[in-house]
Order: sequence, then structure tokens, then C-alpha cells
Amino acid sequence: MTVFVIRRLFQSILTLFVTSLLVFFAVFAVGNPIDVLIDPGADQIEFERAVRALGLDRSIWEQYFIFLENALQGDVGRSFVFNTPALELILQRFPATLELALTAMLLANLVGIPLGLYAGLKPESVAGRSIMAGSILGFSLPGFWVKVTVIMVFAVELGWFPAGGRGETATFLGITSSLFTIDGLSHIALPAISLSLFTMALVIRLTRSGVRETLPMDYIKFARAKGLRESRVISVHVLKNIMIPIVTVMGLEFGGAVAFTVITETIFSWPGMGKLLIDSINFLDRPVVVAYIMLVAMMFIGINLLVDLVYAVLDPRVRLSDSGSNNT
Repeated sequence: MTVFVIRRLFQSILTLFVTSLLVFFAVFAVGNPIDVLIDPGADQIEFERAVRALGLDRSIWEQYFIFLENALQGDVGRSFVFNTPALELILQRFPATLELALTAMLLANLVGIPLGLYAGLKPESVAGRSIMAGSILGFSLPGFWVKVTVIMVFAVELGWFPAGGRGETATFLGITSSLFTIDGLSHIALPAISLSLFTMALVIRLTRSGVRETLPMDYIKFARAKGLRESRVISVHVLKNIMIPIVTVMGLEFGGAVAFTVITETIFSWPGMGKLLIDSINFLDRPVVVAYIMLVAMMFIGINLLVDLVYAVLDPRVRLSDSGSNNT
């Protein structure tokens, strides 16, 4: 275990270094933030003063090494627009994004696993076929179109839910969330459901496939021959053995939900990191964009490590020393 964790930490450091290099130079090539931040009517003196204040008068390599030195101390720069630490600005928006992503993933699991299990146990039934047809729609329908349609139907036409915003929040056990209020739940319903549809369809198909592959196995036949109740056979012997691919998918999809909620947060005016990223790109706010992508990279590294560890818990036959290569 110790050797595995140390090796993954070294891999993580190398990954972060390469990511920082690529991201910094890619963002640098997008454009000059001075053109967006400075009034076009400003004179040359004001222009040069702004360039020096933002550190843009140095070469790109100097800027990168200054960034790298500060990043090792936990400082990834100050926002050009808000003049506050970029990481602090992102972390202020992180709870809202995390709340939305967790809710979406919870919905995908609570709905996807039971439906996939039913479709796997009764594949020829009308309900089983309908579930699989619905999962195909979840894959096929464009996410942007789904979100707009959901707003038009449930917010505009029926008026059941608000069309945007986070709603009222409350604090419980030191955690501030909109999930603790009725108004907050009504606001998060539409974005969470629309965000969960693709993952839900994926979970349904993975669960169904896993059930169909597992049921003919000898250990399932032996469990039934021992006289175990069918509910115990399904819940213990079937579900436990099909959870590894589902854990993999949920880990990656959760990371994607946190990192790439840009469309969802923009359409539903959800005050999370995705909306901040769009605003920062529009204003060429380099420190915020770089800090966001670095945070996302760290999050994916942590999720992959956690998934590897969960593998070992679910199936002791999975060796930690090999799980990293198996994942890739």
C-alpha cells in the first residue's frame, strides 16, 4: 500500500508539472488581456503601467517560472479582473459546483442501478426493453438541447421549478448548501436532473451488462443451490461483483461533472466554477483559467487514486500494484 501511494504521488507531481506547462503556454497564446482590461482611450503611460502591474512586461518563460515558484507556495496568481487570489476566487464558487455534481451523481446511481438491475434480470420484458430504449435516448440527445427543453417544459410551460439560480441556502453542521431548504431543492432540481441523464444512461447499460454476464457464473448457481434467498443472491453476489466498472465510471463522471459543468451552470445561471471559467475566458483572466485547470487536474488525480483504493475493497483479487496500469 505504501509503495503504491508513493509511486502514485510521484506520477501526480509529474502530471501536474506537465499540465501547468501546457496550460500556461496555451492560455498565454489566446490573446493579450490588456486589450480587454484597459480602456481603449487610455494613453501609452497608463497602458505601460498596467502591463508592468500585471507582470506582462516579462518574457513568457520568466512569467512561467514566477508562476511555478509561487504555485509551490500555494499561490497561483491574482485575478486580473477582481484583484483577488485566483484560487480563493475559485474556491468560493467550488461548493456550488460540488453540490450540483454530487446531486447529479446521486440521482444517476439511485435511478440507474435499480433500472439496470431490473433490465438485466428481465431483459425480455416490456419494462426491460423500455429501460434500454430510454438509456439510448440518454446517450443520443444533445446535452444543450436537453437542458433548454427541460427549462421550456418544466419552468416556462408548467411552472413547476425555477428556471435558474441557486435559491435559498442554509447551514447545517457547518456546511452551507441549497439542499437544506425547499427553495434550494426546487432550484437544483432541473440542473441536477439534466446533468445526470448521460451518466444515468451509462450506469443503466453497465449494470444491465454486468448482471447478464454474472448470472450464468458458477458461484451464482452454487449460491442458489445452497438455498439462499434470491434477494440475497442478487444484492450480495451479483451487485458486489458488478460494482467495479460502475465505480470506475462514477469516479470519472463525477470528476467530469465537477470540471465540465460549464454548459449546465451557464444555462441555469448556477453560480459555480463553470460560470466563473466562462467569464474569465471572456476577459482573458489568465490566473483564474490556469488555477481552474490545475485544480481540475489535481481533482482527477485524487479521484483516480480513490478509485484504485476502492477497487481493492470491492475485490481483494485486484492488486494495488497493478491497478494503475489496469485503469489506463
